[in-house]
Amino acid sequence: MRGMGNMNNMMKQMQKMQKDMAKAQEELKDLTVTGTAGGEMVSVVADGHKNIIDVIIKEEVVDPDDVEMIQDLVLAATNDALKKVDELVSSKMGKFTQGMNMPGMF
Repeated sequence: MRGMGNMNNMMKQMQKMQKDMAKAQEELKDLTVTGTAGGEMVSVVADGHKNIIDVIIKEEVVDPDDVEMIQDLVLAATNDALKKVDELVSSKMGKFTQGMNMPGMF
């Protein structure tokens, strides 16, 4: 029955890891990153769950005759913010899958 002790220990470790992962995911919602474009003329703030929570456009970049430029800057800043969220999630959650060969996981 020696193997049962190892199995119980493994189950406890898995439960702890699951609890730690849930806590880390919960913490992500409180973390924010800021993506920028155009020399910080446009900033987009996102939380760790990829929700865009703020868009800041500096007044001097607003040109009614060039709306397309603002759209491009907002798009670039949003993509920058989402890339930073991916990096944040990877650094926070990657430790849970470290050493496991699980493609597509963090």
